[in-house]
Amino acid sequence: MKTQDSIVLFVLGFMIWILGSVYYAYRGPSVLETTSLRYWISFFISPLVSAIICTAILKLRHVPPIAWASSMLLLAIPGMIGEAVVLSHLSTFMPRIHPSSGGRYGAFLFAAYALVLGIAEVVTLRATP
Repeated sequence: MKTQDSIVLFVLGFMIWILGSVYYAYRGPSVLETTSLRYWISFFISPLVSAIICTAILKLRHVPPIAWASSMLLLAIPGMIGEAVVLSHLSTFMPRIHPSSGGRYGAFLFAAYALVLGIAEVVTLRATP
């Protein structure tokens, strides 16, 4: 993978994190602090949407399957670092979300990152000779 491709993926990951964080900063209470059914539906949909977006990015950028794991890490790392900061200062960055919902938000994040990185690893392993 070229250096330019790595930079583009990292910047796209940063932009996705910003957009996702802004979305949850405003919509978080209606997603995280709601009925149990609505929460679990959102819990399953959110990682799927993340996986679709990230997979589409790699396909549109014509990333070869053997490079998916490293490419997906470049997309994920900005968000993983950013969310560590957000979660440690939840009331500052997401004041609309009740502090007790931080665990639920963290669970959303963990599920999304696990699914996205898991898919990339499987694709890479299948492509490895």
